[in-house]
Amino acid sequence: MIGIFKQSLKMEQSIKQNMKKLSNTRTNIRTNIRTYQSGFTLIEIMVVVIIIGLLATLIVPNIIGQQEKALEIKAKADVRAISTQLSMYKLDNFSYPSTSQGLGALVTNPGKSTWRQYLNKMPKDPWQNPYQYAYPGSKNPNSYDIWSYGGDGAPGGEGHAADIGNWDPQQ
Repeated sequence: MIGIFKQSLKMEQSIKQNMKKLSNTRTNIRTNIRTYQSGFTLIEIMVVVIIIGLLATLIVPNIIGQQEKALEIKAKADVRAISTQLSMYKLDNFSYPSTSQGLGALVTNPGKSTWRQYLNKMPKDPWQNPYQYAYPGSKNPNSYDIWSYGGDGAPGGEGHAADIGNWDPQQ
């Protein structure tokens, strides 16, 4: 019986030693995992920087030209909106404002008895210059001309500096 007891005691000690080894192995694995996952390598960082650089070279040129295009579209929409208010003015007052009255006739009464306020304030183009008005127009002799001098703020021009007016067939 003592022999069986000694054998069971040896088995128990062996199991405890194996459990201790297993526990130490788990601790070593956790330590190794923490060591390997503690940060990014230089190569990983360089790959990410290169990818970001490639994306920037593809995307940025497409975005840069869009601001000027958006300003032109806004100016064309403003010209259409002001033209609508000028049509309302003509319906109420039987003629368009004169060149000397200008677009100010849409904001303040030029002395007409049937006048009402058509705009809250004098409109400015997207480049913060006032819109130009002429009646009768040089480009629309039977009507009026309303235009913006474009991005350069000067008559004429090409591309983003071109004048934008109600005579433009692409509106």
